[in-house]
Amino acid sequence: MDSKIIAFAIEAHQIVNHLYDNKPYSVHLALTASFAQKYIHLVPESYHSVVIDACWLHDTIEDTRMTYNDILKVANPTVADIVYAVTNEKGKTRKDRANEKYYEGIKNCDFASFVKLCDRLANAKYAADTDSRMKQVYRTENEHFINSLIDNNNKFTYSKMIAELNAILN
Repeated sequence: MDSKIIAFAIEAHQIVNHLYDNKPYSVHLALTASFAQKYIHLVPESYHSVVIDACWLHDTIEDTRMTYNDILKVANPTVADIVYAVTNEKGKTRKDRANEKYYEGIKNCDFASFVKLCDRLANAKYAADTDSRMKQVYRTENEHFINSLIDNNNKFTYSKMIAELNAILN
């Protein structure tokens, strides 16, 4: 875990006044990173810091005015590739933004599925804890999300993460 990356991610969201349910966006980033820590044993040890850093940065391109090249200034190319892969496509609706091309990009980038699962676990947990309407949105999307995000090679690897997500949403 790189304190420079954490500070960069938090500041990038602060600069554009990006909040998470009227709270500092760091609430979501920290929760996402905490799920990564919980399931870090599923990732080869040499990639532990990569996925933790990517969790802190995962929404930076999507939600702030930062670019892939901005991410490269603070993180290595593997982290930047994961952040880029989990960045939504352009679109007017959630379905447009999380389209087939988006999920293919995630599946074709090592550990991007792990980071995206950590992100969804964080969102679902927060929605359940706060009784947010988003819990129902995530519940409705869940089967498609899992089937689009995880190929058969990763289903077993990430089965405990998927089980926890299902438990949160049910």
